[in-house]
Amino acid sequence: MVVGFHSPLPPARTGVADYSAALLTRLRPFGNIEVGAPRADVQLYHIGNNVLHWDIYKRALAEPGIVVLHDALLQHLFMGALDEAGYVEEFVFNYGEWSRELAVDLWRGKARSGLRKTYYEYPMLKRLAVRSRAVIVHNPAAARIVREHAPETPVVEIPLLFEAPRCPVERTRLDVAYVFGIFGYLRESKRIMTAIRAFEKVRTIRPATALLLAGEVLSPDLIRALEPILNKPGIIKLGHMTESEFWGAAAATDACLNLRNPSAGETSMVEIQFMGIGKPVVVSSGEETSRYPEGVCLRVDSGPAEEEMLTEYMLSLRLLPELGATIGRRAKEHIRCRHSVEHVARLYWETLCAYSRPV
Repeated sequence: MVVGFHSPLPPARTGVADYSAALLTRLRPFGNIEVGAPRADVQLYHIGNNVLHWDIYKRALAEPGIVVLHDALLQHLFMGALDEAGYVEEFVFNYGEWSRELAVDLWRGKARSGLRKTYYEYPMLKRLAVRSRAVIVHNPAAARIVREHAPETPVVEIPLLFEAPRCPVERTRLDVAYVFGIFGYLRESKRIMTAIRAFEKVRTIRPATALLLAGEVLSPDLIRALEPILNKPGIIKLGHMTESEFWGAAAATDACLNLRNPSAGETSMVEIQFMGIGKPVVVSSGEETSRYPEGVCLRVDSGPAEEEMLTEYMLSLRLLPELGATIGRRAKEHIRCRHSVEHVARLYWETLCAYSRPV
């Protein structure tokens, strides 16, 4: 069986590229995997919610295969690749003629798409999902969203893989007693400002505490909001990092804050990586995190109580070191059992075999 493999790969600056590189290495022992294969028994397409994936998206429509949806949302892909007329027609294809006026409104307000929940309520998956032989997702929320758009298309849930650091980790020196960290692309949906307010409350009780913002800020509005804050005591800002720099900063971080609201139905690579190395992670409650057993992470409810809950959890982690250590141990064992790259690669291969058709 020949498998065509289509995805951004390193050095592309996207988590999908790193994920795909790890998966590709572990899939090759199972059979013939060809990157960018023009013809194959089954094509595997990795699709994310940004314009980097546009050519792969078009290829997946032209030659249907198995699609891996890393985000159960394609709004930002379409906003980056289409003009207004194209976006509106795609929206109407998904949701009907009644939605035309809404589509125009969303297109013209796209500069604030990270703040407005409506964008996340209309993922625009129908064309790709209906056309595909099967869709692979990483959590129950994404599975539900795909089925809502394409009830007849098979949906397969496969855990997001974890691969341990491939090189020796040199711990980043931060010279502070305790570090909370927010990693990855920084956008409003990761609740950055909420986390900063919670951190400031914690720091009044334990001054030797830092908040590390590790990643690029994507939103101009968020950049402006952060400008007067980044010079405050305890706030540390790092930009885009290489793989070794990421793991060094992760090693120096005591707890990861990884909230998502609104969510794009994604499973976060960052939270899997931190859990995999035994660090406590604070996540948002929801279907996206419902596969995590009790005790392997701390869950914060979105809504009016979000900031208060987050503050309480951060204080607990800061004041009770054994709490974080216990959560980290449980998380590491869960990731070892369910998210190991060997286990995940086997599930992918079984799915590829199930939906292959000889050329």
